[in-house]
Amino acid sequence: MLRRRKLRADFSAVPVINNYLFDTLGFSSISEASDPNSLFLHTVMDKKQGYCLSMSVLYLAIGERLGLPLYGVVVPGHFFVRYDDGRVRFNIETTSKGGNASDEHYIKKFKVPRLNGRSIYLKNLSKIQTLGCFFNNLGNSYSDIGNMESALLAFERAVEINPTLSESRANLGNIYLKKGQVAQAVSEYLAALDINPNDAKTHNNLGNAYTQRGSLSYAVSEYTQSIRLDPNFVDGYKNLALVYSKQERYGRAEAELKKAIVLGLEDAGCYSQLGDIYSQKDDYEQAITQYKKALKIKNDLLDAHYGLAICYNKMGMVEDEILQYKMILAIKPDMLSALVNLGNAYFGQDKYSMAIEHYKKAVLLEPNEPMVYYNLGAAYSNNEDYEQAVAAYLQAVEIDPGIGDAHYGLAFGFYQLKEYSLAWKHIKIAQDLGVKVTKDQIDAIKSRL
Repeated sequence: MLRRRKLRADFSAVPVINNYLFDTLGFSSISEASDPNSLFLHTVMDKKQGYCLSMSVLYLAIGERLGLPLYGVVVPGHFFVRYDDGRVRFNIETTSKGGNASDEHYIKKFKVPRLNGRSIYLKNLSKIQTLGCFFNNLGNSYSDIGNMESALLAFERAVEINPTLSESRANLGNIYLKKGQVAQAVSEYLAALDINPNDAKTHNNLGNAYTQRGSLSYAVSEYTQSIRLDPNFVDGYKNLALVYSKQERYGRAEAELKKAIVLGLEDAGCYSQLGDIYSQKDDYEQAITQYKKALKIKNDLLDAHYGLAICYNKMGMVEDEILQYKMILAIKPDMLSALVNLGNAYFGQDKYSMAIEHYKKAVLLEPNEPMVYYNLGAAYSNNEDYEQAVAAYLQAVEIDPGIGDAHYGLAFGFYQLKEYSLAWKHIKIAQDLGVKVTKDQIDAIKSRL
């Protein structure tokens, strides 16, 4: 109609677009994009739904086709559309059926930093800059499904296009941290905070990077700032407590976790972490109480089950300890420490065949861990299967020749197998490594040479 009359489309076309897109066609918004495909225009059109960025891209495409002066606009954690012909200017919220909201609304709701033009927030974006925002969100989707390499590539492109978008910097830092590139992570977090100093999550993540680097005082500062900016940010309290625990400042750690619990957010991790603190203070009964509270909230929380198992071990409650390890392995069958500790529990009960079963599973998971082979050898030896014991001990000393007890086990095994020269060799190595060997043991082997 507009083309037939040769009229230029203007802001009066916006209500028509809104009515047709949202009411007639039934397009609607979703809160987040858990699937990377939901970012793309064809998916939005097929499903008739999208979230803030993908719906805005569709709206921008319609505007471009009609010749409307529409622009993408980004604020922390959100994206919308703006009409701006130089005379008339208003915002279009695609997650609210094209409703209008003022700049002040976005500044207040999304805590837009006022940086005197040093960022791209609230500015009319070019098509390339909008594409940069797309890459940032695509990176988030890839990260959510565990595709770190694709996420890294997307975030690097996002930062290259929009170096003053703090989210892209922070998200790139998150990927670097997951990949163990701590220095690069710190650099990106600092760049993000230079753009948006009031981002509690980025302060928290910078704290995580400092913790990983061992810079605990810097970590405390960042976690404290994250809580100051967002007093309801539970991860900030938990991470601050974790650092205090590393510093053996258990009272401070306990206080931070109790602050988080007072918020009433029913976070199982808080109770589990509080259990860890009591356990480190050898207050096992209090620790057990906290772990059980955690499991009431989240019955498959591995940390709480593991903490309970450790407490039961310390208190000599072996059957309860075994039960917890079985529950852990039902949830995560490849948890190495649970397999080894369950084997140890059975070993302590003289149930050597059951210990062997779990040690064998452990060495399949971690074939380069010498102490698991040592434990396996000890279980075979106590089960009087000396050939298998010797084989396991040999694996242990091949990986770490300095395990004196494994050489001692080899000496005993070879003696039982009547391989006396090999028994002599390993008893002397064990002795040289500081293992206490009696004169009677030396003489017994020597007499057989």
